[in-house]
Amino acid sequence: MAERGRPRSFDRAAALQRAMELFWAKGFDGATLSELTAAMGINSPSLYAAFGSKEALFREAVALYGATEGGRIWSGLTDAPTAREAIAGMLRASAEDFSRPGKPRGCLIVLGALHADQANAAVCRDLADQRAENVELLRQRLERGVAEGELPSGLDLRAIATFYATVQHGMSIQARDGASPEALLAVADCAMVAWDGLVSYPRDGRTE
Repeated sequence: MAERGRPRSFDRAAALQRAMELFWAKGFDGATLSELTAAMGINSPSLYAAFGSKEALFREAVALYGATEGGRIWSGLTDAPTAREAIAGMLRASAEDFSRPGKPRGCLIVLGALHADQANAAVCRDLADQRAENVELLRQRLERGVAEGELPSGLDLRAIATFYATVQHGMSIQARDGASPEALLAVADCAMVAWDGLVSYPRDGRTE
């Protein structure tokens, strides 16, 4: 007979991976505790012992998503030789990753929790902060374009970064609604048609 009170043995990394995919598919609110334990192959006491709470588990799942699934989208941002290629690459990678067969559609960071209430306010705030950090990554890449002479000074870099982040967020919603990879790639291409107009003249004299 097993020793009473002995914690159940399980592969924590594999369990976290399965929790990430369930949160990705259903969101923080949509993924119930019973669904999580079933997907992870553990019981509730083991979940709480290993992760602390559903909220803490979600945070770890989001961190794993950022380091793996989301990492493919953002990894090329600094390596691309120009800011234009960096933004285009981010959008095209998003189109492909948001609609990959065998994976939940869309982006966990965008769709994981959007409607704040008393139960999920901290989770919503964390995701909003991460989305803001992604806008800042885009702004910094544009700023590098200015420093390297690719882009003129005086552009409203934050507005341009926010525009392309907003396009990406919309692509995530379209993917969740069933848009094909080809349709999402077409959105990415359309967004890049706007590039020349966005970067051709200063906006309000700001150099953010």
